[in-house]
Amino acid sequence: MQEPTAPPTGPTTDGPDLPWATAARLWLVVLVFVGVGLVRSFQVGIPFRDPHGAFLLSRIALTAAISLGLVALDGLVRAGRPVEVRRVLAAVRGRWTRRRTALAVVALLGYHLTYFTYHNLKSWNSFNRPRDRMLLEWDRWLFLGHSPAMLLHDLLGQHVAAWVLMVWYETFPTIVVLAFPAAVVLARRLRDAYASIAALVWVWILGTASYYAIPSLGPFHAAPQDFAGLPHMMIQDTQARYLADRAHLLADPSAAGAFAQVAAFASLHVGVTAVILGIAWWHRMRRTTIALAVFLAGTLVATVYLGWHFAVDDLAGLAIAAAAWWLGPRTVGVRRRPS
Repeated sequence: MQEPTAPPTGPTTDGPDLPWATAARLWLVVLVFVGVGLVRSFQVGIPFRDPHGAFLLSRIALTAAISLGLVALDGLVRAGRPVEVRRVLAAVRGRWTRRRTALAVVALLGYHLTYFTYHNLKSWNSFNRPRDRMLLEWDRWLFLGHSPAMLLHDLLGQHVAAWVLMVWYETFPTIVVLAFPAAVVLARRLRDAYASIAALVWVWILGTASYYAIPSLGPFHAAPQDFAGLPHMMIQDTQARYLADRAHLLADPSAAGAFAQVAAFASLHVGVTAVILGIAWWHRMRRTTIALAVFLAGTLVATVYLGWHFAVDDLAGLAIAAAAWWLGPRTVGVRRRPS
């Protein structure tokens, strides 16, 4: 995976250095996680759901479109000048052998199955009693009796900063949906693509475990008075919708559209962003790493400022990201970054 301005160099395939056993290692973790999801599904009496295809079918289609675009862009860069369709097609065919294509598809499908299972387990976590009061007390203890959100409101104001941080926070899904196919398509070595996908798989798995360890809804629910001074934005509408979805699920779990998506501890906005930052670092993309570090810093502020997360949620998100990057390469047998 290279910086956008520099043509990739080095070998274009892993050849015998990436056996199918690498994919099997990744899929073993994925299938164990799916097994946990099936057990939980049996416990709550609710089947796996994909409302409007939001977490599986539409995501796979979007990933396929993005991946094809990245393959074409990569082929264009590799073909060099002059730009000719024949040269671009030759570059694409030379890089994307059947074996490489199959291994890339297997990695991306493993990610999607993990993400789908994560969302269902997150929904079913609604049946556990929230412990927001404890997290609120932890935050107040860390900040000497003060609300970290209100401290940020006093420091940054509650007008321009609110709108800027809302846009910052809402940029996260776009970065994620682009990052993981890019980590596979643009990687020089497929082993590095697998290390990246394994880290992303682990961050969703560990994040799910943290949801169940300390169920919570977030400070916007536990201490709404701390956010009363913020202007009305789409954030408040989303928060209200998430609470309504949770109430619907609890009231009628058998309803086909009953699906909840609210959880605070740990912050996977922070955790996943930190893992994507790790992907850029792994591939020695210096400028991208710096840009993502800035984005991560802003995300840490936005999650607390807007009431989505307690400060301790963000700290836990960073810890989960570090654990995911420790586990990811080891899961697929990758020992070092590309030179």
